[in-house]
Formats: sequence, structure tokens, C-alpha cells
Amino acid sequence: MSSHKPSSQSKKGLKNIDRNVWILGLVSLFTDFGTKAIQSILPLFLVSILGANVSIIGLIEGIAESTASILKLFSGALSDYWGRRKELAILGYGLSTAIIPLFALANSPIWVLMARFGDRLGKGIRVAPRNALVADVTPIEQRGAAYGLRQTLDTIGAFSGPLAATLILLISGQNFRLVFWVALVSGIISVCLLVKGIQETPSSQEKRIIAG
Repeated sequence: MSSHKPSSQSKKGLKNIDRNVWILGLVSLFTDFGTKAIQSILPLFLVSILGANVSIIGLIEGIAESTASILKLFSGALSDYWGRRKELAILGYGLSTAIIPLFALANSPIWVLMARFGDRLGKGIRVAPRNALVADVTPIEQRGAAYGLRQTLDTIGAFSGPLAATLILLISGQNFRLVFWVALVSGIISVCLLVKGIQETPSSQEKRIIAG
């Protein structure tokens, strides 16, 4: 029986993970910071500021999450067919960011519904091509570490967003709309990182041609 020996590359751990993976992790961090900050205060904003009831909140969240789940089925196949993962990821992250001002300007629950729908539409578009970008630049023996790194940075954003939202509300005297504007800044940073920092290498494109 032959035993598999880890390559010297896999022993290097995080130090040898491709730059694209780190950038995508930071993109996820800033995106989730803003998204979770918004989600953490949204029910209270809907009830206390816009006068919505519990059933309206449930309807909004049900439509939003269903949209993201359905679109994930198609965005990955589209990125394989089109062969331009970065552009799809930019579209998804960009849409989620561009829709944030609707939260800040909302004067009725329908505005929030449109904003949540747009945000989850963006998520449904971006998740599969983003994960494919990680796989494209990562050797098989390092993919666990690469996905773990991206998810760790994502999680940092996910728990720091609500903490920041709470702090902003305490300091600002319950200014919900200020939280939304801070989330917009975080989203803009994530899109800029994606546009400027990510490069689809020729080797990753060649892999897709061979796989096809």
C-alpha cells in the first residue's frame, strides 16, 4: 500500500495561500460587516421607525432569503459557462452595496423589501463565482485552509457588524439611519478591494477550458 505524503507546499499553511484568497476574505469581511450590521437592527427599525408589524417582517425576510437560495443554483453554472468569475462577483457585491441607500432613505416597509430583495439578489449572484475564484488559484491540498481562511474573515465581519451597530446606536441616540450609511461605506470598501485586488490568472482560465 502506498501512503500519501503531504507536499512541502501544504505544510506552509496560511503563509502560502494565494493573494486572491486573502483579498476575497477581506471582501467578505467588509461585506458581512455591513450586511450583519443592517440585519441586526432591521426588525427594530421596521417596528419602531416604520410602524411595520411582525408578519411584514417575516414576509420581507422570507422573500429575501428565498431569492438568494434560488439564484445560487444558477450563478455558478453561469460563471463556468461565461468564464468570467470576477465580473459576476463584482456584479453581486456591487448590487448589494448599491442597494444600501434604500435602507437609509426608507419611509415605508416596501422600501425595505426592495432593499432586502436587492441585497439577497446580489448574494445569490456572487457566492458561487467567489468560491470558484478561491478554487481556481488554490492547489487541492490547500483548499481546506483557503476556504477556512476566507470563512474566518467572513465570520469576523459577521460578528463585528452587529457590535458596531449597537455601539453606533448607543452613541448616536438610536440613529438607525447612521448605521445604514456606515454599512454603505463598508460595502464600497469591499467592492473596491474586489475590483482592484483580484486578478483572474491565465492558469485559472486554462483550467476551466480543460474542465469543459
